[in-house]
Amino acid sequence: MRRDYNKLVRDRIPELIQKSGYQCDITTLSETEYRQALRDKILEEAQEVVQASDQELVQELADLLEVVEALMESYGIENERILLERDHKRAEKGGFEHKIKLLWTEAIA
Repeated sequence: MRRDYNKLVRDRIPELIQKSGYQCDITTLSETEYRQALRDKILEEAQEVVQASDQELVQELADLLEVVEALMESYGIENERILLERDHKRAEKGGFEHKIKLLWTEAIA
């Protein structure tokens, strides 16, 4: 039975599919298509992090980090730039150490 995926996969996935006795078809994306596919992939991986059990969390975070790093490489973004932006936001808005959940806001009359 044929299953359609139409999504970005890791480089060795076609090889592993064939080794397991299946056929597959692939295409190589343009840089523009690749960047969009990475943005789509990050949503997929983030959803897997949300759904992961405590035991699966490290594996799913590793997948998410792989996509983040691929996006950074595709756009030529250095790790230091990301870290500086993170530090800037942390200084301006704080981190997540205090475990604060915003429940509601209301305009003051």
